[in-house]
Amino acid sequence: MLQVENIQKKFGKTSVLKGISFSLEEGQALAIIGSSGSGKTTLLRCLNFLETPDVGTIRVRDEVLFDAADPSTQREAEVRKKRLHFGLVFQSFNLFPQYTALKNVMLAKELLAQERSDYKANRKEILAEIRKEALALLDQMGLADRAEHYPHQLSGGQQQRVAIARALALHPDILCFDEPTSALDPELTGEVLKVIRSLADKKTTMVIVTHEMAFARDVADQVIFMDGGVIVEQGPARQVIEQPTQERTRQFLARYAQKA
Repeated sequence: MLQVENIQKKFGKTSVLKGISFSLEEGQALAIIGSSGSGKTTLLRCLNFLETPDVGTIRVRDEVLFDAADPSTQREAEVRKKRLHFGLVFQSFNLFPQYTALKNVMLAKELLAQERSDYKANRKEILAEIRKEALALLDQMGLADRAEHYPHQLSGGQQQRVAIARALALHPDILCFDEPTSALDPELTGEVLKVIRSLADKKTTMVIVTHEMAFARDVADQVIFMDGGVIVEQGPARQVIEQPTQERTRQFLARYAQKA
């Protein structure tokens, strides 16, 4: 499903990603762990074309979406289309405060629908179908009774579940999460992790940057541990979390256990 090869990224003179390569099979969940500043979020932003790698390639289903050596893959019109392969859920929800939960989920698909040749002729039917799908997604998130609520009327956990529904609305090949529970208290964290766990059970292809080690161990198929802009260790989730082979991984997990 996803092949990432030799992704490198600098900000000024600082190398943030130093040759990142990995692959992900369809239906797998990949957890990326590591301390702050290890390059996890930058990697995720490169996958979603919110940052442009200096070197490397990104392929989805064997299609080259990005090649740093090929300017034709970096045209803005092309990048906009290629972003549709990925759905991204941010740390801080990023919902539009002026719209209801339902409208937040519908909005991107409505905008895309306006580019359809049959939109003017079939506008009513198209929008009704988008609304139906959005309501079904909110129901899947346990938010059927919150569809007409605005973000300020929702808890943090509910807002994040709306954000997940919004990301799913465009049927992305790969769903990406950037520390999806970091802004939540423990009770609300459980709500969101339960939803992500259910998506994993349905074999949704996912890349999850997380600091929840137990969650990564129990839900992810593969785990990558990053440190200093490189992949230090990668492998089956339980193996990396419970029996790491690299000293840097062991030290990181020991520090995490002390904090927990």
